[in-house]
Amino acid sequence: MAVTTIIFQVIGGLAIFLLGMKNMSEGMQAVAGSKLRKLISAVTDNRFLACGVGVLVTSIIQSSSVTTVMVVGLVNSSFMTLTQAIGVIFGANIGTTITGWILTLKIDRYGLPVLAIAAFVYLFARRDRIRYTAMTIMGIGMVFFGLQLMKEGFKPLASMPEFKEWFHRFSADDYWGVLKCAAAGCILTMIVQSSSATLGITMGAAVTGLIRFDTAAALVLGENIGTTITALLASLGATTNAKRAAYSHMVFNLIGVAWITAVFPYYMKLIIAMVGVDPGSATASAGNIRAGIALVHSGFNITNTIIFLPFLGVLAKVVTRLVPDHPHKEAPRLTFLNVRMLDTPAIGIQQSFVEVLRMAEGTTKMMSYLDECLTSAEPDEAREKKVFHREEVLDIMQKEIVEFLSSLLAGNVSRDVMTTARKHLRMADEYESVSDYVVNVLKLCRKMRAAEIETSEECKNDLLALHARVQEYLEMINTAVAQNNDQILSKARTEGDEITHMMKEARARHLDRVEQQHVSPLGSLVVTDMLTAYRKIKDHGLNIAEALAGEK
Repeated sequence: MAVTTIIFQVIGGLAIFLLGMKNMSEGMQAVAGSKLRKLISAVTDNRFLACGVGVLVTSIIQSSSVTTVMVVGLVNSSFMTLTQAIGVIFGANIGTTITGWILTLKIDRYGLPVLAIAAFVYLFARRDRIRYTAMTIMGIGMVFFGLQLMKEGFKPLASMPEFKEWFHRFSADDYWGVLKCAAAGCILTMIVQSSSATLGITMGAAVTGLIRFDTAAALVLGENIGTTITALLASLGATTNAKRAAYSHMVFNLIGVAWITAVFPYYMKLIIAMVGVDPGSATASAGNIRAGIALVHSGFNITNTIIFLPFLGVLAKVVTRLVPDHPHKEAPRLTFLNVRMLDTPAIGIQQSFVEVLRMAEGTTKMMSYLDECLTSAEPDEAREKKVFHREEVLDIMQKEIVEFLSSLLAGNVSRDVMTTARKHLRMADEYESVSDYVVNVLKLCRKMRAAEIETSEECKNDLLALHARVQEYLEMINTAVAQNNDQILSKARTEGDEITHMMKEARARHLDRVEQQHVSPLGSLVVTDMLTAYRKIKDHGLNIAEALAGEK
């Protein structure tokens, strides 16, 4: 077999393997999306619970890189604290070892039939759950078919003296040999951007006899370091805490590899004893070798996690020293999220929800600032600037949410994610409109002040009473959004009607004063516009309640 044919077969197998991992991950996310969001929301400062969540999420997503990138994004948006993130990252390192055990299953030759059957189900099934389950199985079929292609491609290389001699340069005979193999595994994983793929390559090379078992084990150790580059890239341009989360992943694996390479011969003896048969012997089966490599991977990550868990706080302090606080206060924004978050739409949608909540909080602050401006005896320029600045921030946030969710929806997403994304898009638009009308009220106040228009005490009291009622109404809606309470609509409609009635009564009293010529024509127009603006704020609040309830 020509060398070019061998190379193309190995590269083609790797490509199919990677595509299979992607399909398997996306299919499992679509099927278990709501459960994933519940798992992430359940993360607390309890290190064991956080670690458990990391294991479960990564077992579903089938990629520690994706989980750590997701965690960096959650820390970046302030949804997760640094200590919570480190706990999840510990668990992610254990969860990713599931892939190795999946690869030990003896179904290589059935990869193509599994892929074919699942592909037909995926293409013709109508129900989402069936389609995405088929997509998951199709991904598994592609993984094993790709693995089979890589194994077949490696076979001829094992009989070529020049290739065998070159590969034997990477042998874990001594400490420096182990480090050299670990470095090779690290670099390969950095290039491929998937530790699961390099694990598959390592298994294929070991099964065909191209590399020895101890060399494969040392490569696996390096692969654990190489996988940290993905999270580091995702943290570029992110907040300080997000960078610390990425650094903690790297430090965790670096220290782990450092101590285990120091005791590598003893670790290998333990692995060989647990597998039962020396994977380096002539009688070793492919199953023994794969099981041994999977055990090396699992043993390293589980042991490392057990050692590190009691020192989680210490690790947090170490990465805090590595990445010191920013001299200025950082405002987490959606644009800081890496596009890799789009690889996890089930969790990415949680990011947009965090930003919608931040918009809700922004409107609450704006109403509070406006209240202080209305009740202040003297103009408060600083307070007024805060209202205008907050409105600009909400404009940008809405734009960011639209861009993020548009990119998310452009991918392969489930109906649940699509429905939730549309809901978030509508809420973001409504909150931005609320901020516009709050600014309108302030501008009208400034206009009255500039024109030296005096209003009666009765008019001021009507405006302040309406403001208080609308502010209370908006806070009720925001609380419902934060609690995802879709039963709020009935109450929102009832109280909304009361606010409309209150506004109409205030307008009727104002028109009476106009008829009695107690108000100037310009003053009349300004007060009427202010009353209308408050009704509009209420209307947009009601629209948010409708979006929350799923009404169009």
